[in-house]
Amino acid sequence: MSASEEAVAAGLMEPLAELGVDVEAVTIHKAGRRHVVTIVVDKDGGVDLDLVAGVSQRASAVLDETDLSDHVPGPYVLEVTSPGVDRPLTLARHWRRAAGRLVDATMKDGTLHHGRVREVLTDETVVLDIDGTATTIAIADVTRAVVQVEFTRIDED
Repeated sequence: MSASEEAVAAGLMEPLAELGVDVEAVTIHKAGRRHVVTIVVDKDGGVDLDLVAGVSQRASAVLDETDLSDHVPGPYVLEVTSPGVDRPLTLARHWRRAAGRLVDATMKDGTLHHGRVREVLTDETVVLDIDGTATTIAIADVTRAVVQVEFTRIDED
């Protein structure tokens, strides 16, 4: 993130936390004569359209009324979104929000774990169900982990 993006993210964290969301990312880029400010938010249980509208209103007010406007000079378009399914799982809260989902986790030693997130034990460890066997992995040992798209879960058939 650029210095402006980091400053805006830091300035939005507390006001948006009051709405129960985590600021996952902020991007700012120029589009013609305007800037586009994109804020990615998430929370346990997911983000619905009413929450996105509330976050948009609060973020707009914070951007307009504080010194954060120095980081977004001139007119801007505000976009509020939730993380896509392709977001890497890097923090314990990402793993917790993926509970029950199928993931692929590449480890530092090069091995690949393909399993369902059973639970997050601590901020450092997660339990995957791999072919019916509970496997505990350290989040710090994961180089990349993503949720796999499932159109029909096998255990729902």
